Amino acid sequence: MQAWRVHRNGEPSEVMQLEETDRPTPQDGQVLLRVRAANINFPDALLCRGQYQVRPPLPFTPGVEVCGETEDGRRVLATPALPQGGFAEYVVADEAALLPAPKGFDDAEAAALHIGYQTGWFGLHRRAHLQAGETLLVHAAAGGVGSAAVQLGKAAGATVIGVVGGPDKARVARELGCDLVIDRREEDIVAAVKEATGGRGADVVYDPVGGDAYAKSVKCIAFEGRVVVVGFASGTVPAPALNHALVKNYSIAGLHWGLYNTKDPAAVRACHDELTELAAQGVIKPLIGERVPMADAADAVQRVADGVTTGRSVVLPSGGAR
Repeated sequence: MQAWRVHRNGEPSEVMQLEETDRPTPQDGQVLLRVRAANINFPDALLCRGQYQVRPPLPFTPGVEVCGETEDGRRVLATPALPQGGFAEYVVADEAALLPAPKGFDDAEAAALHIGYQTGWFGLHRRAHLQAGETLLVHAAAGGVGSAAVQLGKAAGATVIGVVGGPDKARVARELGCDLVIDRREEDIVAAVKEATGGRGADVVYDPVGGDAYAKSVKCIAFEGRVVVVGFASGTVPAPALNHALVKNYSIAGLHWGLYNTKDPAAVRACHDELTELAAQGVIKPLIGERVPMADAADAVQRVADGVTTGRSVVLPSGGAR
């Protein structure tokens, strides 16, 4: 089969190599899946760079989530077992963690209704306890993670403010349903949030960016607000001033979705059931920015790493537009 492999750490476009290799062999409790679509996540770039919290042995195949097909024809969502990730024609995955692919979604959309939306749901509901009528501030609102949070925030009845970089991404954020869009390149985030909320600030901040985005967020957080730390796409891990959290009465909550797979798998399945229902109602629908054939996967991962994509980029191993 064909698979993208990383033999040394570095930028995805430089270190990912398309190779012929053997199909992986399932171990006890695992199943073999034919990959129908592999969603690209920012952690795939971090894996290539050797900067992710999980560091699989070299060589490895990146790709942390797929829509795959079992040998008996079921279409499922899975997180492949590294070091044999999803940018391949076949993967193995833990059978107990398989989730049914939602009906009505093509393979690319189905692959994208997994980690990003699960992260959004757990972040907004389990960690931040977002309430209807509250104001939600979402950074990178036109990206794969941010776009899911925007839709889930609207579904929860929140007023959603999206932060983006550039007019094209601003247009996408408006189409996603943001009540207000702030272009960080042209506007003062702190002033815009305070003006939009009558000086109160945002009740919940969803931050997959870190760095300057976090620093500005805590300057416009509301009384008893909650900042959900999802990731550090900016490349800078903030160092929170805890005295500031104390004097302004806000909370900082971390969110590593992968832990729920091991600590509370029943919650993951319950979340998937709710996401599937929201999808059936048409309330949420993954934004697919590009569908790329297998041969273009490395360049697509690099674009995600560089922050120039909107929505999700998805690799289709067959090269089709599923």
